Amino acid sequence: MSQNPDKPHSSEEKLSGLEDGQESLDNPDQSIRKRIRQSAPGSYRDDTPKSSPPRPVSVEELMETAKGVTNMALAHEIVVNGDFQIKPAELPEHSLEKKVRDIVHKAFWDCLEAQLKEDPPTYDHAIKLLGEIKENLLSFLLPGHTRLRNQITEVLDLDLIKQEAENGALDISKLVEFVIGMMGTLCAPARDEEIKKLKDIHEIVPLFRAIFSVLDLMKMDMANFAVSSIRPKLMQQSAEYERKKFQEFLEKQPNSLDLVTNWLQEAADDLAKLRSNKLPPHGSGDGAAGEASALCSTAVQNQAYLKLLKWDHVNRPFPETVLMDQSRFQEIQLELEQLLLTGTVLLVTFSAAGSALVDIPGFAEKIKTIVKVLLTGMHLPSFNLKESLATIGEKVCAEVNSCLSQHGFTPFTAERETVLKGQIQAVANPDNTICKLIDSRIQKFLENYLASSHQKSLPAIPGGLGPIQRELEEIAVKYVRLVNYNKMVFSPYYDAVLAKILTKEESQLVGKSKES
Repeated sequence: MSQNPDKPHSSEEKLSGLEDGQESLDNPDQSIRKRIRQSAPGSYRDDTPKSSPPRPVSVEELMETAKGVTNMALAHEIVVNGDFQIKPAELPEHSLEKKVRDIVHKAFWDCLEAQLKEDPPTYDHAIKLLGEIKENLLSFLLPGHTRLRNQITEVLDLDLIKQEAENGALDISKLVEFVIGMMGTLCAPARDEEIKKLKDIHEIVPLFRAIFSVLDLMKMDMANFAVSSIRPKLMQQSAEYERKKFQEFLEKQPNSLDLVTNWLQEAADDLAKLRSNKLPPHGSGDGAAGEASALCSTAVQNQAYLKLLKWDHVNRPFPETVLMDQSRFQEIQLELEQLLLTGTVLLVTFSAAGSALVDIPGFAEKIKTIVKVLLTGMHLPSFNLKESLATIGEKVCAEVNSCLSQHGFTPFTAERETVLKGQIQAVANPDNTICKLIDSRIQKFLENYLASSHQKSLPAIPGGLGPIQRELEEIAVKYVRLVNYNKMVFSPYYDAVLAKILTKEESQLVGKSKES
């Protein structure tokens, strides 16, 4: 915002309207509700017994619950998304709503133009618009902006304007000139260009329309500035707020932790299977109990979060407590899948070229750029991975030969080119050994990153991942931040569920050890 002391720097009044203005947020409430409906336990067949039988729910309760989920989603979005902004609602081009709105707006402006062309002119509509403009300008002010408030109130005195209109002494152009000047004083620097364009419009009706368009932009600027101002304070309180709202939702829908329970159970089973493979065939009872206690809540939670990076989003509902972040986890999953292919191509290329290209500055970045460009859209149904890898093979071989020649090395023979192209195309095979190796090392790095997320030092990059270290660390930072915030909000629920799961795991292990 402008540094003029008379310009507003924040607007607490705007905050109260955030929760009621969901249409300007690209309807996140609708998407959240849709995801909840799609991921509700009743939307798929499951033999797991429900925690309680369903009960009749009134429409009022459903609406109240939906509103709670919407508000929780809004607070969450503001906290975790540093780029969060309120945007004007944009109606679909050929939608009925847009057609109706355009017809109504055109009728209004046509009526205004007809009144102003009368002899003598009628200013009823124009005075109403000036009243709305006055309210908008005053809404941008803080209590301390006394001088600006007095100016607006004095110049846009509607009673005086009506008297001037009745006596034929109203100079509408002078009033509009004052409005534009005041808007220039109150607007953010980013809107200076729009204000300048207003001064070039000389017809009164188009000028009024343009003024209201710029006022709408100024409202968005004010609201977004208010959001950024409250984010630090909101971050401190949002965990408790989300937990409270989720608890209210849980009280109305008692089976709303079924998916979470299954998710954590699977993670515990995965760890138990890994542990059993490491246990001696005939251990003592005490040893078994000791191993059971090693399956701690934190380890199971970390394993559960890692499973989200391999999730089948099409055929499997997402756990309730991470539902609001499903799109973020899915985005990270897609980034990791692309990075996996990039890392595999780089490893294959460096292995084929030997040590000649390892230390050449910029070579790895060129290969990463080639792979990234040609893998754009790799998650779309129409994408052909084999064809793209074939093209990547051609481009990589050309880049390798060019680089080798520039630095005095012997270029690849046709036979070596064929071998490298074949190795790159083989990456499309899900059972490709090199691809599986890179994937396991990426997962291990993320696992270590989760385990050391509260420490200042970062875990070491596993061998073979050096060329993609920067991209992997960027993804890891984003992923761990998301995980830690989710833990902060929902750890009481995870602890309660895991207490039952781990007790059952321990009792089963003790029973097996006695049998042996």
